[in-house]
Amino acid sequence: MPLYRPPFVSKLAAEDRCHLNGLAMKDGRPAYLTAASEGDVVDDWRDHRHDGGVVIDIERNEVVLRGLSMPHSPRWYRDRLWLHNSGTGDFGWADLERGRFEPVTFCPGYLRGLDFVGDFAVLGLSEPRGEKAFAGLALQERIEAKKAKARCAIQVIDLRSGDVVHWV
Repeated sequence: MPLYRPPFVSKLAAEDRCHLNGLAMKDGRPAYLTAASEGDVVDDWRDHRHDGGVVIDIERNEVVLRGLSMPHSPRWYRDRLWLHNSGTGDFGWADLERGRFEPVTFCPGYLRGLDFVGDFAVLGLSEPRGEKAFAGLALQERIEAKKAKARCAIQVIDLRSGDVVHWV
């Protein structure tokens, strides 16, 4: 039984239109979703990976943040909506009043998965699944500019400083 449909999707179908990929709970209730695009045709999100990503407020049933690149893993923690702007490699938070993403830390890999322990965020990074997985994304350009390599890792970020304080 369908429980939710984004406001920009005209019908539910066995297709991957907008690529919903994250749910944040707030006070025990579903509160925010991330999607790779506001697409309404099959596979549309792939054409909008660079800056078509959005955050949806479920209760208001509206998009509250646009311009993200493959946003992922939203979590409500300490009165903020934290998430990954995975296509850029940035971990940060959503300034919902201004409709802006505030980056905290760059990580050299595709970000997915997020949890918190006190003043620390624990997040996952993955390497590209294929040669073209990062193609056209700011993430690839940033990794190359820093003369780094994409990593498959778990990183611990100090929320007070944005520093990577540990990694595996």
